[in-house]
Amino acid sequence: MIIDTIEVQAISSFSRLESLKEVYGLIWVFVPILTLILGITMGVLVIVWLEREISAAIQQRIGPEYAGPLGILQALADGAKLLFKEDLLPSRGDTRLFSVGPSIAVISILLSYLVIPFGYRLVLADLSIGVFLWIAISSIAPIGLLMSGYGSNNKYSFSGGLRAAAQSISYEIPLTLCVLSISLLSNSSSTVDIVEAQSKYGFWGWNLWRQPIGFIVFLISSLAECERLPFDLPEAEEELVAGYQTEYSGIKYGLFYLASYLNLLVSSLFTTVLYLGGWSLSIPELFGINKITEVFGITISIFITLAKAYLFLFISITTRWTLPRMRMDRLLNLGWKFLLPISLGNLLLTTSSQLISL
Repeated sequence: MIIDTIEVQAISSFSRLESLKEVYGLIWVFVPILTLILGITMGVLVIVWLEREISAAIQQRIGPEYAGPLGILQALADGAKLLFKEDLLPSRGDTRLFSVGPSIAVISILLSYLVIPFGYRLVLADLSIGVFLWIAISSIAPIGLLMSGYGSNNKYSFSGGLRAAAQSISYEIPLTLCVLSISLLSNSSSTVDIVEAQSKYGFWGWNLWRQPIGFIVFLISSLAECERLPFDLPEAEEELVAGYQTEYSGIKYGLFYLASYLNLLVSSLFTTVLYLGGWSLSIPELFGINKITEVFGITISIFITLAKAYLFLFISITTRWTLPRMRMDRLLNLGWKFLLPISLGNLLLTTSSQLISL
């Protein structure tokens, strides 16, 4: 069978076209992920700058002002410094656990951003179990901290890792019960469905007004999950030097620093989605706009989501520089003896109201 030269050229050009389509499709798969990672990085830099400025204002001192305009590049300077510092390993520790621990802490938190909606259809993965996927993934991070403490072969580090695991278990249960109440109220565990259920009734449809007790428990539990003052017992410098990160230096120490702020940002975004209506603020109704362009709508949605999240961040930062650190026994008592019964009661009330409304 003889094939003409023109047919061979047509077949080869068609195969090249198909391969180019596959390459372009592969690139477009990674574009949203890279965009999200870039946005998260910028958000973390802004959080670090905000925390330094707010803490300086609370303590009546001058914050960062030399690195860039208003000191906004100070976080980049600190990151570059940690990147070029020497990476030291403990001579008698478990180097594999020591090296893997920070990566587990960062990756588990980064995966939580997959289910966060920044606008309508502006989410990487709209899963039917979105909020519970976040809880399942976030429970992996303390394992990395425990590995880091054990692999350091240091009693301060190991005590910090044990504290991190105990604190995470204690406050994860009330937080999960609050999320379950929101799911029952919205008849869905999808983050997009939860926001849309709140947007039906505008500002007064936010779960903040329908679940005030759950919001307070969720706020305290999320602060404890982020290990922020007054709940930073795993790295209490007066007792444990620096806790599980005592033996770390260089980029690995920077990963712990990054994980702390990533966790704070993801907690703020989930507070926005679950209780503050997400991207919805009834903007068209407020300004009398009936139809808005798609690009403008997406921009407004992202701006509203981030504005609400940074409002929660302001509360977290102010709390850190206002309240003293708790004792470890009182921290566990707060989680097991107070928040757990309150969250269970809130769940029972929510379930009863849903059954009555059927």
